[in-house]
Amino acid sequence: MGNKIHPTNFRIGAIFNWKSRWLSKKFYRYFLEEDLRIREFLGVLYNRSGLGEVEIERSGDSITVIVNTAKPGLIIGRGGTGLTDLKKKIEAIIKKLREKSHYGEGKWEFKLAVNEIKNSETEAKIVAQNIASDLERRIPFRRTIKSALERMMAQKGVLGARIALAGRLDGSEMARREWLSKGKVPLQTIRANINYAQEEALTVYGKIGIKVWIYKGEIF
Repeated sequence: MGNKIHPTNFRIGAIFNWKSRWLSKKFYRYFLEEDLRIREFLGVLYNRSGLGEVEIERSGDSITVIVNTAKPGLIIGRGGTGLTDLKKKIEAIIKKLREKSHYGEGKWEFKLAVNEIKNSETEAKIVAQNIASDLERRIPFRRTIKSALERMMAQKGVLGARIALAGRLDGSEMARREWLSKGKVPLQTIRANINYAQEEALTVYGKIGIKVWIYKGEIF
């Protein structure tokens, strides 16, 4: 069995940047836990709601969380009330972690920004979430992945796409793996702009794993 590497991690430093942009030798494990808890909280709160990648930047005593989403109105809310509430909740998570482990007890500043994803059909994470929603609503998996592939390939700038599912598909007794692809997806080319995501669909027969690759050309 071959050893696989995450397509995004394979290209970090070459064409992609880190999703967490900071460095602290003294508080590394604490800041890492903060990042994980923030992403976990947002993932649960906006599950299946067009949430893309969450980026976190730190500079001195300042923390900036950048939320990429296809539905910014859902987060911002009427008159910005949703954004204010979300900011307070994330600040409470950070404060609780810092009080528990007794670090970073001085003043710190928190900023929250929301970026809109213009075309959700070219964002692998959102496509995977949509497929998971369809599978949970018991739509046949072949119809789901075919329609998702057609929508992706119809978008400007998408040169290839691939979808892989694994689990008890359509309630079969034995778990299996099925995949479908269109165009080209050069996973070994480092300059290839591959947008990749994983998701899980919780069905009555168990979990179904979903992987999505979208190839958007080369970055020189």
